[in-house]
Amino acid sequence: VQLQACGGGLVQAGGSLRVSCASSGRTFSTYTMAWFRQAPGKEREFVAATASSWSGGGTYYADSVKGRFTISRDNAKNTVYLQMNSLKPEDTAVYYCAASPRWGYRSSDRNYDYWGQGTLVTVSS
Repeated sequence: VQLQACGGGLVQAGGSLRVSCASSGRTFSTYTMAWFRQAPGKEREFVAATASSWSGGGTYYADSVKGRFTISRDNAKNTVYLQMNSLKPEDTAVYYCAASPRWGYRSSDRNYDYWGQGTLVTVSS
């Protein structure tokens, strides 16, 4: 599975941005897909995850983004999205997409076997 993230950029605080991640695999619908982020000088942290069709297609969010970010997937296009609204300067980070055949431990980066290259999101105050 190869993942390619794109859509990052510079946005003002309070604005919106959508990042995307395309997968090359033919079994995209069977994977848990997630977004993580890493701010300068900080550890990588979980943002959101969406379950595979087999696991019911549910979603799960970090408390810091709940109500502002929405993760979604289009299995026909092998793509997962992260819609980010009401952005804050503290959301500035490199955003990574990741894929796992498991739903358990979905907020742990150790659960994920495949990673995209990351896309930078910068929120100015």
